[in-house]
Amino acid sequence: MTQEHPGATSFKDRHGHTRWRYRRKHKTVSLPGAPGEPEFEEAYAAAVEGRERKVAEVRRHPSAALPRTFGAAWRLVLASPEWVRLDPSTRKHNVTLAENFLHDRVDPAFPDLWRDVPVADFRRRHMKLVLSRKASTPHTAKHQMTAIRRMLNAAMDEEWIEFDPTLRMNWRPPTTGFRAWTDEEIEAFEARWSPGTNARLVFALAVWLGNRRSDIANLRWDQRRKVRLTIDSMQQEVDVFDLRQMKGDKRLFVPVTPMLEEVLSASPVKGSTILTTAYGKPFSAKSLTGHMALWTKAAGLAPGCTIHGLRKTLGRFLAESDASTRQLMDVLGHDNIEHAELYSRDAQQIRLAHSGMAKVVTLRGRG
Repeated sequence: MTQEHPGATSFKDRHGHTRWRYRRKHKTVSLPGAPGEPEFEEAYAAAVEGRERKVAEVRRHPSAALPRTFGAAWRLVLASPEWVRLDPSTRKHNVTLAENFLHDRVDPAFPDLWRDVPVADFRRRHMKLVLSRKASTPHTAKHQMTAIRRMLNAAMDEEWIEFDPTLRMNWRPPTTGFRAWTDEEIEAFEARWSPGTNARLVFALAVWLGNRRSDIANLRWDQRRKVRLTIDSMQQEVDVFDLRQMKGDKRLFVPVTPMLEEVLSASPVKGSTILTTAYGKPFSAKSLTGHMALWTKAAGLAPGCTIHGLRKTLGRFLAESDASTRQLMDVLGHDNIEHAELYSRDAQQIRLAHSGMAKVVTLRGRG
């Protein structure tokens, strides 16, 4: 007992450690710590006053993560050089997908979240479970698997796991996404919207430059320039757009075709960007999507004719013109050769099928 703490006495527990307690009217209260320590003083005051002692509330920080869990793996992803090299839009999309996964329940009947699950406990059946919950949005499921694999790769780099349990696991959405425009749809759109209108300008930039809506919205007049090339042993000056793609930060030089020049020459310069609103301001990428929907409807086209579909249309034109896979990649900015080869395979299939059936017609005496 001390003079400052009447009723408090010390004793040795079975391990030989000094403990403290408060006794009053045949009631014993254990006291944590030792005299002078804040926790001890609060417990002693509560015992003397006959009340429950105040215990500090422990709250989990939103970014806190248990060791070797998916939450910890995601923090490693965010600090990796590979993550820093991604463009802002890709990072934003991956953050949304990853956080949806991390804050989702492992089992709807229990409160456990994926962020607290050790990466080493993750199995292929778990990935199938996650994907099945996104069955109604297959493209989101595919991209979420990519986000989860970033965490698995980070865990492998730290040697928390020895292999990726989702290796060779494919998730191909049943739909092909945005489609290319048909020749009939292109003719109908051009008949409705003449050069000099924003509708025709957006269309021309999208189809003859083959870039995404974000790149088109931000395209400036000063990105058009002349470059000198050696073609067939002769020096030529080529009119190009010097593009820096927002996705992947890839630099491209895309020639200005006569079809694009026709529309550009009919478009007045109203600002630094080629595309401007009625108020002289640049378009946002998102607003271009809404405007294109209105323009295609006015042209009598069915839903499905999109700006990204025009990018695929240029890929179709290149393939049908016998452009090589490398030429396709350099015009469209693809890094994945398999993606670029899809256009070539489709065009080649049509040509081979036509050639083959023509032989059948000749054989059967109809040629």
